[in-house]
Amino acid sequence: MKKQTEQPLKTEEGFDLKLRSRDSKPVTIHIPADTLASLEKIAVGRDMSVEALLKVYIGQSMRQDLAKLSANRVLEKTAQVLKQHIQSEEEVSAILKEIRVETVS
Repeated sequence: MKKQTEQPLKTEEGFDLKLRSRDSKPVTIHIPADTLASLEKIAVGRDMSVEALLKVYIGQSMRQDLAKLSANRVLEKTAQVLKQHIQSEEEVSAILKEIRVETVS
């Protein structure tokens, strides 16, 4: 008989969560009482602790910010390469603008 394995945890978007043990440090923060009450309601609705909910929020926001930083680095490198091959600053700017528009849509 085959052993049953636990189903992987999934995010709300349907992505698998890969949990791994990492070193951690305690942090103390002051949160307004009404905000904490809202967090507690949300946590109960998601069947999780407030600490776990805060970790989810921090992780989501951090991933978004890291993605933006990475995209900005790619655009900076793209600009450097374009400037090596295209003499016109206006043309380089137009290409970068087009890239920004296409990646936001």
